[in-house]
Amino acid sequence: MKVEVLGTGCKKCVATADHISEVAHRLNRDAEVTKVTDPAVMMDYGVMSTPAVAIDGELVHSGSVPDEQTITGWFDE
Repeated sequence: MKVEVLGTGCKKCVATADHISEVAHRLNRDAEVTKVTDPAVMMDYGVMSTPAVAIDGELVHSGSVPDEQTITGWFDE
């Protein structure tokens, strides 16, 4: 699973990436979590507020740090 955390590198963006990595590790799931700060990439996804999360090329979340239940749901799909 390829997870992209889209944002400016702010505290919330870093926290989002860290939280996703922690949940993936705890669930023993393979996830390549990367931070993307390129505005052109964010525009391609149509991101209007950050942090945003894309999984395997599909935008699944934006505008807040996702909670653990939400992140766990991404790994269960």
